[in-house]
Amino acid sequence: QVQLAESGGGLVQAGASLRLSCEASGRTFNISNIAWFRQAPGKEREFVAGITSTGLHTYYEDSVKGRITISRDNSANTVYLTMTKLKPEDAAVYYCAANRIATRSPQWYDYWGQGTQVAVSS
Repeated sequence: QVQLAESGGGLVQAGASLRLSCEASGRTFNISNIAWFRQAPGKEREFVAGITSTGLHTYYEDSVKGRITISRDNSANTVYLTMTKLKPEDAAVYYCAANRIATRSPQWYDYWGQGTQVAVSS
């Protein structure tokens, strides 16, 4: 089992950068694929980025490629989402999630954090 806790959200201006952290506990973190999702008010939860258990493979939603980077430090049990050139449309609650399969579909993820709010002013 994996417990996840996001942090690092906040209010920033458009064009700014932000780094979100997803700290995990549990024996299976190091063999878990981790992904970030986001959900804006009135919209469905959408995939942002994912990283495999070893960190060797990453995958991104097309609209964030080049602006957002996912990374992990297994020694610190933490996955990071570094976001640059933020846009108002990036504003959402950001969630990290864990499972054993690299997939973009939220329904396949077994474990979720509580989310961290990102707001972007224009």
